[in-house]
Amino acid sequence: MLWVTAATTPKGERRRCALVSAAADLLCEGGFDAVRHRAVARRAGLPLASTTYYFSSLEDLVSKAVEHVGTRESEELQHRVAALSRRRRGAESTADVLVDLLIGESPEQASEGLISRYERYIACARQPGLRAIQRRILAQRTAAVVEVVGRSGRSVSAESLTTLVCAVDGAVVAALIGDGEGPRATARATLIEVIDVLAPCD
Repeated sequence: MLWVTAATTPKGERRRCALVSAAADLLCEGGFDAVRHRAVARRAGLPLASTTYYFSSLEDLVSKAVEHVGTRESEELQHRVAALSRRRRGAESTADVLVDLLIGESPEQASEGLISRYERYIACARQPGLRAIQRRILAQRTAAVVEVVGRSGRSVSAESLTTLVCAVDGAVVAALIGDGEGPRATARATLIEVIDVLAPCD
């Protein structure tokens, strides 16, 4: 006879998903320190005990939240890329598309979303259990960049792609702590400078 626990019933799965979603929202809004049992349960509208019933530890819940955020980001990237037409684009036009894809179309998106993204990157250095998850998320993000470059009539090698993504990441992190024009403008300027070298037109 198959033993079915409460955590594997439809109701249990709904509760588990609600907790993961709540933890993911808190993670994006306030960073890792915001993901606490009580805060997650409150956000999900569930009893406090449910967080320890459905997850073996806070670390387990955090890792599921990180994966959930990554899945949401990947789905959004795929949606944006699928809507992008195939045509030859100049440096500025390609940079605009990549900035919208990787940073977001509004300053508010750029600020909150990017802070959360790079906090997760840094957290991997201290929490090895998150590294595999974050590598999968980065691979999906990189695949989206490859598709955008291809749809813009350009080609890029694996080595050049890594350089391109790192250039954007470096520009964004510098902009987040600087007093300049902000992440979008800084990333765009960086991309315009390097795009024809790292991803030349076919």
